[in-house]
Amino acid sequence: MSRFIITKDFWKSFPHAQIGVILAHDIDNTKESNLQFEEEIKVGLKKAEQGAIGYLTEDVFSENSIIQIWRQAFRKFKKKKSAKSSIEALMRRVYKKESIPSINPLVDLYNTVSLTYGLPCGGQDMDFFEGNLKLTLAKGGEPFLPIGDQNQDDALPGEMIYKDDAGAVCRCLNWRDGQRTMLRESTTNAFLVMESMQVERIGDLKGALEMLAELIQHYLGGKCEIYLLNCEQPEVKL
Repeated sequence: MSRFIITKDFWKSFPHAQIGVILAHDIDNTKESNLQFEEEIKVGLKKAEQGAIGYLTEDVFSENSIIQIWRQAFRKFKKKKSAKSSIEALMRRVYKKESIPSINPLVDLYNTVSLTYGLPCGGQDMDFFEGNLKLTLAKGGEPFLPIGDQNQDDALPGEMIYKDDAGAVCRCLNWRDGQRTMLRESTTNAFLVMESMQVERIGDLKGALEMLAELIQHYLGGKCEIYLLNCEQPEVKL
């Protein structure tokens, strides 16, 4: 059985990090099956957008703590200049008063929770993993085809990535997902991850995991398993 493993390379840079994982099994992520909930899910996302304004207490976007924390984290590994945490991308839309686009039910739900708790969240289709999934430093050259792109953009040496035996799955922590393992409407088994670099936000991380698991089971069915990983418990069976 494959595992999700957070390697020592990660903990050397982020010894106090907490990584939350949800394994969602037997879900129905098709828009057609969720038509009765479509408006409800969109309303939830819109409310989360409006509530997230509370995280932006400084007039200058980059001076907000929710942005500073992740920019500081990203300075600890090699990255492309354009790479920013997924929570910064969401908060920038909130700052500019731009609506978060609807992707599919599961992505909309995890964006709702990400905005509600101010934590980066990402997801992958577990059925497309090859071997173990690792959060680790890239050797460089791990194959990666970004979502929405036709050109391969392989991982850089020393970049913090999620990877399996076939290549990079998500680059620069939760910056950008790849096409191979992306969440589709046809996804039935999903790996969802939330990241926190602040020990004092452990309660928020637990709350976010519980909220997302409840939303998934309510709207998409299936069963969710929640795990909280740290330097003492760095892996879980998939």
